[in-house]
Amino acid sequence: MTDRVSSWRLLAGNPVTVISAAVLVAVAVIAVGAQWLAPYGVNDIDVPNALQSPSGAHWFGTDELGRDVASRVLVAIGASMRVAVVSVAFAAAVGVTVGVLAGYRGGWLDTVLMRIVDVMFAFPVLLLALAVVAVLGPGVTTTTLAIGIVYTPIFARVARASTLSVRTEPYVAVSKTMGTGDAYILSRHVLPNISGPLIVQTSLSLAFATLSEAALSFLGLGIQPPQPSLGRMIFDSQGFVTLAWWMAVFPGAAIFVIVLAFNLFGDGLRDVLDPKQRTMIEARRTAVQR
Repeated sequence: MTDRVSSWRLLAGNPVTVISAAVLVAVAVIAVGAQWLAPYGVNDIDVPNALQSPSGAHWFGTDELGRDVASRVLVAIGASMRVAVVSVAFAAAVGVTVGVLAGYRGGWLDTVLMRIVDVMFAFPVLLLALAVVAVLGPGVTTTTLAIGIVYTPIFARVARASTLSVRTEPYVAVSKTMGTGDAYILSRHVLPNISGPLIVQTSLSLAFATLSEAALSFLGLGIQPPQPSLGRMIFDSQGFVTLAWWMAVFPGAAIFVIVLAFNLFGDGLRDVLDPKQRTMIEARRTAVQR
């Protein structure tokens, strides 16, 4: 209990981590309540008011059809977050299962599973996602599945590496000699002790999943119109950059802030959950206090 309290204090003592956590909470609120927070309908066309600069009526201006950019950004953030969360959850579930089985069992199962993972890792993330979407067709479901597939190998490697170090611990060996079943050992000893690296990887993967969704939507293979998406909004703004800078700046800023917040929060979690990093930070603080 004391160690857990110390971890929270260490996390709260980093202002960058606190700010990034606050930003992510705001993003989560937007993702859940975007439909109610949006001041206008995302597809309300008002051609006479097209390409208006940011004002009191339209905080982020309007696009080429007179649609409110702020409303579209809010709803697009919600769509991007849903794709990112579901795809990373899929990748974590499959990847952790594969990695834990490979690391715990070892032998030919480890060899076969990790060679499959290595083959998937050989492809660039975006290229593999493009291939999956090209085969299954564009859309929210296929985009989510494609991103989940390309990030599964990352979780598999992290889980396997952590499992290899945990399975040699004395408490695991004692459980085996007592005849404890593998399912109990995995659920009570292995998974709780490899959760730290997996939590950090989840935060970082959410950042890259957001980028991947935006890239696929920019290429026309992700979220399809009329549903707004941040990547598609940037694509549509290309012909109006000199006339309406706000059409590209605000969706791009949303992507930048979300990705940066996930990365900074992941770094903060790593400092707390990684024993080596935590020891170094506590030693530096002790030295400063002296």
